Amino acid sequence: MYPAGHWAVFIVLTGIIAGGAAFMAGRGLALKWRPVWQVVIYMLILGAGVRFLHFALFGEPLVSPPADAAWRYLVDTAVLMAAAFLGYRLTRVRQMTSQYYWLYEKAGPLAWRRRSS
Repeated sequence: MYPAGHWAVFIVLTGIIAGGAAFMAGRGLALKWRPVWQVVIYMLILGAGVRFLHFALFGEPLVSPPADAAWRYLVDTAVLMAAAFLGYRLTRVRQMTSQYYWLYEKAGPLAWRRRSS
């Protein structure tokens, strides 16, 4: 068992497991042509779920009078949002440049631009 707040728990649970789920959620939202603001809603919910797993599996605080639990929730959610936005943007660039290849071309891994005639 890891002590509460151990860095390995954060990297494995939040970074790898939940971050992968967040990346795939962002990718799924982009594939369904959902607006980008929905990523925020879903990651707030996933962040609460990840915070619960930290509490249930490793005894970290879920809700506590000091702002420690809130701070940890914000950090977890920020990591998840970064992964989700990355998945969303990579997928959207691929969509725009493959489905509208006559209008757009890649301008890097996270951007597209109007094709010059």
